[in-house]
Amino acid sequence: MGIALFSARIVFVAVWVLLGLASVMLVFPLAGSRLRAAMTLWWSRILMVFCGVRMRVVGEPCREGPVLWAANHVSWVDIFVLNSVRPTAFIAKSDIRKWPLLGWLVAGAGTVFIERGRRHAVRAVGREMKLRFERGEVIGLFPEGTTSSGYDVAPFHSSLFDAAIRAGVDIQPVALRFFHRGQRSDVVAFVGEQTLMQNLWCLLSRTGTEVEVCFLPIMAADHCDAEGRAHIAARAHGAIRARVVEQAMAGQS
Repeated sequence: MGIALFSARIVFVAVWVLLGLASVMLVFPLAGSRLRAAMTLWWSRILMVFCGVRMRVVGEPCREGPVLWAANHVSWVDIFVLNSVRPTAFIAKSDIRKWPLLGWLVAGAGTVFIERGRRHAVRAVGREMKLRFERGEVIGLFPEGTTSSGYDVAPFHSSLFDAAIRAGVDIQPVALRFFHRGQRSDVVAFVGEQTLMQNLWCLLSRTGTEVEVCFLPIMAADHCDAEGRAHIAARAHGAIRARVVEQAMAGQS
């Protein structure tokens, strides 16, 4: 069943991604911001259906105006899960741009890529974030800087929190928890030396994958400015980790 299911799903996913690329290249340049947002939202939701990923939203996501969503990072799926709630411009490492099909798609959809190791990379990304906030957009940030198994949360890098603080926008922590057939699982986590194709096999060859997207209380802009980026990053990390670790331990007990 695994091979048959994978074969069917990979065809649907590949065709859907190609249609998404065509939309980004041909429709997005002519469409207004509302149409692009609606297309991104529904395209991401249908992609998750084709991938066999069920979503459960907990809490109250910020639905309007500029906001920084800071989330733990488990898989490439995270990008499209959050886009299924509200169209989001992500900060991502430049390596993702090289991924076949998916890399081209996220680049065309407005992802801001950061060249790690380059001297002025953070400053350049900060300027781009400021422009996005001024347009009322959501920016998605994975402050761990890498993916994890999803059972714990690595320390956060605080540098890119500064752009949100300077722009005077709210920050909302988001905890992502992955399940397989009702139990916490790392089976689709994109970690280690695993290739994108290997990860796709793990995801597309099985049923019962679910992602809980937990939107935690918003950290108001006026308080963030007074506390500074290091403290804000630590607070966001603590809130997300409390949700992720507590529930992981409960699921394994």
